Amino acid sequence: MSVPPPKRSVGYLLLMAALACLLLLAVLFSLSWGRYPVPPGGVWRSLVQGAVQLASDWHLPFAASLPPIQADEVQANIVLNLRLPRILAAMLVGAALAASGTAYQGIFRNPLVSPDLLGVSSGACVGAALSILLGWSIWGTQAAAFAGGLLAVVMTLALPRLIGRDSAVILVLAGIVVSGFMSATLGLMKYLADPETELAEIVYWQMGSLAKSEYGNLVALVPVMLLAAGVLVAMRWRINVLSLGDREARLVGAEIRCERTIMVVCATLLTASAVCMSGTIGWLGLVVPHLARLAAGDNNMRTLPLSILAGALFLLCTDTLARNLYEQEIPLGIITGFIGAPFFAWVLVRQKVAD
Repeated sequence: MSVPPPKRSVGYLLLMAALACLLLLAVLFSLSWGRYPVPPGGVWRSLVQGAVQLASDWHLPFAASLPPIQADEVQANIVLNLRLPRILAAMLVGAALAASGTAYQGIFRNPLVSPDLLGVSSGACVGAALSILLGWSIWGTQAAAFAGGLLAVVMTLALPRLIGRDSAVILVLAGIVVSGFMSATLGLMKYLADPETELAEIVYWQMGSLAKSEYGNLVALVPVMLLAAGVLVAMRWRINVLSLGDREARLVGAEIRCERTIMVVCATLLTASAVCMSGTIGWLGLVVPHLARLAAGDNNMRTLPLSILAGALFLLCTDTLARNLYEQEIPLGIITGFIGAPFFAWVLVRQKVAD
């Protein structure tokens, strides 16, 4: 017996369309706004020139029929080589963290769960720092970040079972313990790192930034992120089944252990890939799923796609502010912390969580 997915309402589709339009406008605004402003016409010409050049490089059949467009060389370089890869990275990281947070909350039936509160982000950062010390490539960094994040999840889930108490507060406390351990491990790695080269790169991972985003990293990480996100989206109605509880899930024919393992691995892979691309960005995996749930309800069929769009929009706007509000770029973790910490306090009050 299986649970059929619910029909989509017109209001939900309109909300998704509105978010998609806002995201497109945010992309165009972010391409234009910066220390070197680029007018909308310059942005458009640069994007068209880049698309024509890409079609020509890939030897597409219609490339010869496209009209040549000459954009300002400086504007084209800023738009295509500096801002566009960073914008794409911001949307991917925001969508990945929001999707993983939504999946974790549904799988563990706990609204307080997120990649950073479970220790996944800290564990992934430790793995990335280890790969930096060992001089590994981007693939090695991704593998180490995934292993660190998965280890953190296992440790966080094991602690409540060891003490024989399974509640929302105990799980959050277990995540805090694991995060503290991972932070101490990261501190040791920073102490051992070369202050001239490795230390600065590790601090970059820890504070969160998209300043080093480039097309090479996107090409390496996007396939993995799309695969993991696609699996979660395809299984999102199964998250509804698992959120009913183990007994009820078995009654409707769910393979609990297999499905939960697949979802946890995909969510952890998304978090690890996001850490590889941007470093540790806290609170996004908690804030965005709650906002999506307020708008679309507890049905993960709707909440997960909405969280993906909202997460991409949230981090894109945050990164645009981070690189333009002050003379020096503000780390993303600082801005998301100022937003996420008060929101988490509000969630605690609203949920009235008690041990």
